[in-house]
Order: sequence, then structure tokens, then C-alpha cells
Amino acid sequence: MVRTMDRRQLLGGVGMGGAALALSQWMPAWARSNSPGLVADIKTVSGEDIRLRIAHQMINLDGRHGHAIGINGTVPGPLIRLREGQNVRLHVENALDEDSSIHWHGLILPFHMDGVPGVSFPGIKPRTTFTYEFPIVQAGTYWYHSHSGLQEQMGHYGPIVIDPEGADPIVSDREHVIVLSDYSFMHPHRIFQKLKQMGGYFNHQKLTATDGEPMSTTERMAWGKMRMDPTDISDVTGAAYTYLVNGHGSKENWTGLFRPGERVRLRIVNASAMTTFNLRIPGLKLSIVQADGMNVRPVVVDEFQIAVAETYDVIVEPSEDRAYTLVAETVDRSGMGVATLAPRPGMRGAVPPLRKRPLATMKDMGMGDMGGHGAAACTPEHAAMGHCTMPSGDGAKHSGGTAMKHSMRDFSVAPGVAKTPTVQSISPMPVDRMGDPGQGLDDVGHRVLNYRDLVALDRNPDIRGPEREVRIHLTGNMERYMWAFDGEKLSEVRAPIPFTEGERVRVTLVNDTMMTHPIHLHGHFFELVTGHGDHSPRKHTVNVQPGGIAAFDFTADAVGDWAFHCHMLYHMHAGMMQVVTVRPQEDAA
Repeated sequence: MVRTMDRRQLLGGVGMGGAALALSQWMPAWARSNSPGLVADIKTVSGEDIRLRIAHQMINLDGRHGHAIGINGTVPGPLIRLREGQNVRLHVENALDEDSSIHWHGLILPFHMDGVPGVSFPGIKPRTTFTYEFPIVQAGTYWYHSHSGLQEQMGHYGPIVIDPEGADPIVSDREHVIVLSDYSFMHPHRIFQKLKQMGGYFNHQKLTATDGEPMSTTERMAWGKMRMDPTDISDVTGAAYTYLVNGHGSKENWTGLFRPGERVRLRIVNASAMTTFNLRIPGLKLSIVQADGMNVRPVVVDEFQIAVAETYDVIVEPSEDRAYTLVAETVDRSGMGVATLAPRPGMRGAVPPLRKRPLATMKDMGMGDMGGHGAAACTPEHAAMGHCTMPSGDGAKHSGGTAMKHSMRDFSVAPGVAKTPTVQSISPMPVDRMGDPGQGLDDVGHRVLNYRDLVALDRNPDIRGPEREVRIHLTGNMERYMWAFDGEKLSEVRAPIPFTEGERVRVTLVNDTMMTHPIHLHGHFFELVTGHGDHSPRKHTVNVQPGGIAAFDFTADAVGDWAFHCHMLYHMHAGMMQVVTVRPQEDAA
């Protein structure tokens, strides 16, 4: 029998101590409100043999009941705490009436243990148990989630912490795991259906005639003529989502404790299905010390954007005896997840209002730097909007004809892209955006992290230059809600992307859409091409900004078949996924 509990009723009926005791059976220790942080005696799921059970359950968020898929009876699932160098066996029981799976996001393991149905294993059938077994060869902050259907959206995810085999170079007095996620009381299949019917269905912040935006009538008409929407920042918004911190809604005030003067480590995981968060803690500086489980040289910022599937470890040093508010604001500013860092239970800091929502720019449309490229970046569409002047006559000829030729669907600039209905637009002038802080964060008045700020703490294990380059376009059609690589959805792809064991490859991702795409490569880490040489930051997920280019170098050192996809769940579900095959050297020969 599934047990349910109304936390608001419970907290109203017992004292704080009794409430905490009663909550212990419903939430994993690390996710409870007023958690003292992770310490040695906190009971988590750990050891050589771990048992996990996937099942339906009810949850209560800010006083509303909803249906979820949890693990061991909780949403998020239990914290899995491991140690580098150990061997682990994870016995996963599927108590659902449908197939399920668990993918160990960011973990380096044999491909048949990676947990992607149809790629690396058949999946876990209903009422059966599958045992994953693999060595732990790394340390850091990671997470796990379903790779079956849309189960991840319903709560099928949880954090992983792997302690280093030796001394941890990151020194802290205590730590808290912070799992950010989005939950909807609407069934995910219904969400997907609405997106297919109208890509902007959940966007309740569209332009109006009296919205006060500094856009002329001509500009608005031009956007409409191109059938594009400058307010289309997020596919699924606060109109459908409740934003959670460790499974708690904002009213529930999840609180992590500290003593003034302590170094507090926050292990932050974006386990959402579709939400990019901009995270800040007003009054505290954020020292970024780890990205995607890999240590980086500390960089101090006031705010950072965390894409779906990314993790960041942050050190904060609260010196005052007061509450601080952790604000995870959505990229489209339609909502936020809120939690508290405080010296005592029951405290709460001020919650700032939502900031003004951003609008897409020419750069987001793949127009590059309009001021820096002149006529070459001036397409007919943007000449009509008054942003540039197109050359004519001999001037156009001398410019190579590019100004007259380039449009929002000119396949000549992307010869490898298939001419399919999935391609609504192609970026005429995409630019490297690895130094950008993220949409809406250019003018917030304080320092925001960007990928160029990240420098690996240790020298990269492979410092060879790339032997070849693979260029991949991220394509989509928002009207039909279709997403793909190079214009071909997963169902249309005839062969995997081939690599040979040991080869060094540069992958260049070109975003031809107006949406961000967090791209994840299973089974490997890669080095971002950001100018840091043999200390380039190593990641497993890279967020490619709209109209932008992101490049990474990687060593194909893991033989097998691996998933490669956008981690926006509905983008992947709609086709933005392929399979990467790494062949043994002897087979390639």
C-alpha cells in the first residue's frame, strides 16, 4: 500500500523535533527540511550492495497532492554515496507496470551498465530486478535518472556523491546536496501532446501591444513574419511547473544549516526535465570548485547558470548569524525554486521578486555580432527590422553575395544538414558563445560564471590535438515541435556516429535553433575548447546557447554503443538523440 502524508498538517500538529522525526521515514536524510548537512553518521544508501525500488507513489508539494514515480519511496530518490576505488552492485527492482531503467549520469563504466534501453541494454521489465555492477573509478558529484519514456519528469531521479580515494582537495566544514528539479501536476504525456499541438503553449509571457518593451511595430511585425517569438525562452514554464529544491516546494522552506564562519560545500545538481536555472544566494559569494564532478580552480562569482543535467560544487562562507535565501530562478523568469541556508531551523530570508523576463536577440537567432560583421550578417529579414542595411548592386557582389544569399533557412551554410521538416531555421552567422553567461544575464550588474572561467585543477589526461573534426548541427521546428541532429530525428537515423578506440576528435556543435540545448555524451568526459590548453575544463554535458557554437575535444576511450542527446527531456523524446559507436582498434583496422 502506498503511504501518503500532508507535511503541512504534520508540521501543524507536532513540535519541530517530532516533525523532523516523523519526516525521517518519508524523505531521505539529505533532503529533509532543516537537515544539518551530510555528516559521517547520516544514513544514506551506500556500500558494496545497494537495493533500489522503482514504484508509483503520491507526493505532497506546497499542500497539493500529485502522482509520482519515486525510488525507495522518495522523490528525489535516495542519495547514493560511494567511494572511489570500490566495486558496487546496484540491484534495481522495477515495481512499475512498464519497462524502466536507471542511467548513472556522468559515471565512467562498461557500456552495458550505462542503462539506456535500446542502446546499451534491453531495459528492466516490469516486476523484475536488474543488477548493475561496475567499479567506481572517479570522485565527485553526479546523479542518476530514468532513461525510459518520460519517467524522469515524474520524479525518477536522485543524486550521487563519490568521495575521493585519498584526501579531498576541496576543504569544507560541512556540505549539503542541492537537487533542483521541476514537477508538473499535469501528466508528462499530456505536456508533450500540448507541445506538439502548439510549441509555445506554456509561454504566458508573449509580447503584447502595451508590454512596454522597446520594440518598434516594424520589429514586432518582422518577428511575426519569420514565425518566431522573442519571448520563446523555455518550452515548459512556471505555467505548468512547480520548482523543487530537494523535493520541496518553495513554501516548505528546505533549510540547510551552518555555523557562521564555516566553509559550506553545496553539491548542486540540476535534475530537472526541461528547466535551466540561474542560481544565486544574495549576500554570499559563490566559489565554483567543481563542474560535472571534475575539480576546477576556484572561481568566485555572484551567480551562475546551470543547465539540465549539469552539476556544480560551490563553496560559500556565511559569516553573519542570519538566514540566506538560495534562489534558483528559471531562465525565462517564470518561476523559481527557493531554499534557505540558516544557522537555526525555522529561519527564512527575504525572497527577491522575479526579474524581468529576457527577450531573444539577434545573436540568439544566429546573427552573430551584428555590430562586428556588418553587411555579411545582414539578412533580408533583419534589414526589414532596421538592424542593418543590405548592400546592393556592386557592393553586394563584392561582398561575395553572402548578404543577399543568407536567409534563415539557407542550407548552403550547413551542407551536412538534411532538408527535412525538422529544420525550421539555420543560423546564418553562428558564433562561439562559450564566453557568454547565458540568456538574460549580460546586464544583471554582478559577475556571472561562463565556461571560459572554468580551468581544470589537474592537467588533462590526454593533451593530444584532435585528429579530425565532427561538425553537428542542432536543429528543430518549434511549430511542429520536432528536434534533431543535422535535420534527422533518432527514428530517421540509419547508422550511429562512428569513432575508433583511442582517437582524438573535436566535436563542434552548431545551434541552429533559438533554444538552449544541454548536450550530453554518455560514457566519456570531454574538454571544452575555451583556450586553456592542457587545463581545459572537463565535462560530460555542455549547454549550447541559441545561435551559438560550442566545441569540445574528446578521446574515444570507451568501446561500445553510447547515447548522445539533448538533455531537455521533451527534445530528446521528440528526436534529438543519436547513438555513438566506439569501435575497437582491431575492428577499425
